[in-house]
Formats: sequence, C-alpha cells, structure tokens
Amino acid sequence: MYDTAFYVSIIIFVAIYIMIIWEKIHRMVIAMTGGIIMLLLGFLSQETAIKDAIDFNTLGLLIGMMILVTITRRTGVFEAVAIWAATVTQGYPLRLLALLSMITAFASAFLDNVTTVLLIVPVTITLTDKLQVNPVPFLISEIIASNIGGTATLIGDPPNIMIGSAVGLSFNAFVNNLAPVSILIAFIMVGIFVLLYRKDLQVDEENRQNILKLHYKDEISDWQLLKKSLAVLAITIAGFGLHGVFHIESATIALAGAMLLMLISKEEPEEILLSIEWPTIFFFVGLFVLVGGLKATGVIKALAQWSLNITQGQVLETSLLILWLSAIASAFIDNIPFVATMIPMLQEMGQISGINLEPVWWSLALGACLGGNGTLIGASANVIVAGIAEKNGIPLNFRQFFKVAFPFMLLSILICHAYIYLRYFS
Repeated sequence: MYDTAFYVSIIIFVAIYIMIIWEKIHRMVIAMTGGIIMLLLGFLSQETAIKDAIDFNTLGLLIGMMILVTITRRTGVFEAVAIWAATVTQGYPLRLLALLSMITAFASAFLDNVTTVLLIVPVTITLTDKLQVNPVPFLISEIIASNIGGTATLIGDPPNIMIGSAVGLSFNAFVNNLAPVSILIAFIMVGIFVLLYRKDLQVDEENRQNILKLHYKDEISDWQLLKKSLAVLAITIAGFGLHGVFHIESATIALAGAMLLMLISKEEPEEILLSIEWPTIFFFVGLFVLVGGLKATGVIKALAQWSLNITQGQVLETSLLILWLSAIASAFIDNIPFVATMIPMLQEMGQISGINLEPVWWSLALGACLGGNGTLIGASANVIVAGIAEKNGIPLNFRQFFKVAFPFMLLSILICHAYIYLRYFS
C-alpha cells in the first residue's frame, strides 16, 4: 500500500528520535543530521524545506526573545529579584520556596521557561547556601513552576510557540484559554510543596539573619540599561497582545523589540549574538525538516487517518486522547520533537474530517507543556536545571525527581481534563 520512501522516512525518524532520547550526541547534531538525510534522499527538496517545512516565525520569536533577555540580564535585575524575595519572606525557607516558585512561573510566561531557570536557579543555589538549607526542594519546585508558567502564554514554552505559529493562534488566545487553568495549577502546586517540605526546610536563626543583611538594590549594576530594557520588554509584550489587531507576526514583534533595545543600549552585536542559544535554533531547523520529510512521504497523513479511526472524528474524544497522549509522551521524551510531529498530523486530521480543532490544539499545548513535568528529561528546562545542580555538587537525580513530579503531573493533567470538558463541551 505504501512505497519504500514511506517506510524509510519512518525508520530515519525513529532512529533520530532514539538518538535524541539517548543523549550521547548533542540533540542539535542529531536533528540536523536527520533533516539533511531527508534532503539527500530526495524526500523533499531544499526549496520545499525552506519554504514550507522550516517555520521562521518560531525561530524569529526565539531569537528575538533571547536577545531581549540577554541584554536585560546584564543589569543584574534577576539577582535583585531573588534577594528581594528573600527579604520579603524574612528568610524563612518555606515562604521563600513559595515566592520563588510563583516568580519563576510568572517570569516563564513572559521570558520562556528555559531562560527563566537559567537566571533563577543559580541565584536560588546561592540563597539556599547562605541559609544552609537543602536546595533540592527549591530546584524541583522551580522546574515544575517554569513549565506551568510557560504553559500560560504563546511565548512561555517552545511547544506553544510552534503551535501558535503553525495554526495562527494569537498571544491573547493563549492567555484566554490556557492562563486560567495554569494559574490554578500553579497555586495548587505551591500549596502541595509547602505541605510536602514543611518539616524538611528549617533554618538556623543566624543564617536567616545573614540573608536579611543583603539588599536587592546592590545587585543592580546598570540602572539606565534596566529602565531601557524594561520599557522595551513592556512594549514588546504589548505588541504580542495587539499583533492580531495589526496583523503583524509575533516573530516580527520580538525581533523589532530586540533591535530597538540593541539600538538604544548600544551593546556590541558580536557579544549579544554569541549569547543566543544557537544549538537550540538549529535543533528546531533540523526538526522542522525531519518532520517535513514525514509529511512529504505521506506518513503524517496515515497517522492522522489512524487517529480519526480511533476517535471516530469526535472532537471531545480527540481532545482528551491528545491531552493524555501528549502528557505521557512528553514526560519521557522531549516535548519539542513530539509537538513538531503532532502539529502536521492534527492539521491533516482537520483537513480529512473537517472538525473544529481548536479544543484539540489547547489539549496538545496543555499535555505537552505540563507533561514535561513528569520526569527529569521531559522538557528542556528540566535538563538545564539538572545540569546546573550537577555542576554545583547538588544531588538531583531521575528517581528523586520522579517520585515528586510524576504524581503531580498526573494531577495537573486530571485538572486539565476537567477544564477542557467543562470549558469546551459542557
């Protein structure tokens, strides 16, 4: 029924996927290799890959936000926020854990979760070291909070960027549909963690007083740059909210904000561009071409037809299937390649059946983003925090994270299950 190219493209995709999970070779190299093999075998042309497969809106949005955050980070504002949090909570660990978790969730919604943990976690380790308390509960809570916060907006988590760009969903649409349930889950998470660690996080009075001697204003190294950075960030985020009105793509807004801040800050372009996470950008490029090869050989269409046969084209059944499938899959494999595969499959399902897919897209976003909380390899932010912990001699292993995070992930997906049913189908 299917030709040789159909089966060969599946073998290539599965092999690349296994290599990404294996993590012995950098995932960017693996993804780019897979994409290039698709081109070399002629499954799609270079022109088709550039024109149809590679999503510039996703790449441009990521690059623009990376530039904005890089320049803002130079002001010391993120360190200042952490010291402020310690002062506000009077140095009591449980209060600090709760506040840092909420700050992480909020920042992840607007800066993206990977960037947020890169900024918050090193400062958290410094604070817990000064308080002489176990940093692991803080790190676990910040991982989970970053993925919850990232779920709430278009720019918070790479899967959302990919979904929004592919489907044309606006920044406001993500906020309206995903922020309410994300906020609910964030508060539930903080409550559970405070109860879970209430006996473990005790602080010596002398250490608590030492942390209170620090002042957040001392961490700001450049007040002028801070004012410029916050102003441009505010304009950019407002632009995301209005991009549907002006019909300007989110990548254009992010890049415009990045160039505006570079112009008024007069930062050296070479230094700023070196700080961009180019391996992440090229990982996306390879992934887009790899999935483009599956689409060109008919694999995506076949998967869509199979899924329709299971759900009989019913929107509710399809939504809930995608929610749980994406959550469980994203707990054990990186959610980015999973979502890259699901997007064209769902688009094909929509074309075949003609059903309204909007609830399905929200199910995919919720499942992929929150499912990443299930294990230590479920999302990029998780892996980054584990790496920082390892460098600092902090024992944060797969099993330790799994015992706490996986049950909470299942609880959050149950909440989303009820939310999707009540909001879209009741």
